[in-house]
Amino acid sequence: MKVKLFNVRLAFPALFEPKAVNGEGDPRFSAAFIFPPNHPAVAEIERAIEAVARDKWGAKADSVLKTLRSTLKICLHDGDEKAEYEGYPGNKFVSASNKARPRIVDRDNTILVQADGRPYAGCYVNAVIDIWAQDNKFGKRINASLGGVQFYQDGDAFAGGGIASEDDFGSLEDGADAGEFV
Repeated sequence: MKVKLFNVRLAFPALFEPKAVNGEGDPRFSAAFIFPPNHPAVAEIERAIEAVARDKWGAKADSVLKTLRSTLKICLHDGDEKAEYEGYPGNKFVSASNKARPRIVDRDNTILVQADGRPYAGCYVNAVIDIWAQDNKFGKRINASLGGVQFYQDGDAFAGGGIASEDDFGSLEDGADAGEFV
């Protein structure tokens, strides 16, 4: 079930090149989208989760969802689960991935490439995700597939460091040891 997210914060983007999650499995394009608990996306995602669960498990949907929620096997999460990361505490987030490269566009819907420098972790985006129920040899889950991301507006970039400034280095005098700053 397709869900559109508007004005959400982007985290851990792997939008231009796929990455393996925790170094395991097939590389995927992925991202997390962070938003306040009162954001309209919460209700939309919850409706989609309920709908795909009912389609997949019918009368057992409530029971299956209860188990999936208790074992954190649903794409919508409480940000406090990742309290060690900037932007997560006190918020909600949804993680989405896809083997296929998502459509990445600017505000005017023109295609963006990695060299454009956006979207980046910490900026605000609109996104299209597809909520779906998994029930196979890998277990039961409610997942989100990543369809596309549109840059919405700048935000404070998440930690990841920046570049060194001229004040970070002193000059090395001739013959000075590499570990000695003057």
